[in-house]
Amino acid sequence: MPTDPLAWETRDRQIAYTCPGFDVVNERVRLPDGTETEFDYLSEPASVCILPFTPDGDVVCIEEWRQAVDRVSRGLPVGGTEPDDDDLEAAARRELAEETGHEAESFEQLVTVEPANGIADAVLHVFVARGCRPTAEQQLDHNESIRVAPTAFEDLLEAVREGEIRDGRTVLAVSYHQLFDAEA
Repeated sequence: MPTDPLAWETRDRQIAYTCPGFDVVNERVRLPDGTETEFDYLSEPASVCILPFTPDGDVVCIEEWRQAVDRVSRGLPVGGTEPDDDDLEAAARRELAEETGHEAESFEQLVTVEPANGIADAVLHVFVARGCRPTAEQQLDHNESIRVAPTAFEDLLEAVREGEIRDGRTVLAVSYHQLFDAEA
């Protein structure tokens, strides 16, 4: 039983809808004032976002078709963790290789956030990868349309400043790196 007076009590939980990548969960809950109601949220595995730097300091960006917003979005490699991943760094290494064909000399975790905790249980782990070099072909999922677009970090930062990049994961990673880890 939750001890915080703001906590909701979950009375029942069921999966309302499931598809590859996420579930929609429906819960019957009791609010602190005793009211009973329903709450729906998106449930998905943890994901990783990689800010990959080449030895020259460029960022290995990607351009990807995003059906939900009906346009090509410029950003960073991102993907969900999978059961075969040994840990979060392994997931980051796998996603970088699959989406860009690059491998990194080193990975460092930058920050972990809950990007939409009012509507989702998603957790995003952001990594900085250094020494990234192309070593193989992309291995895209069946529903990915991606091209690799190396970009100078200053140009990427300017695109974030100007609002040209709207992908929240990319904005977070680039901004956080600039504020707290500007060792690029």
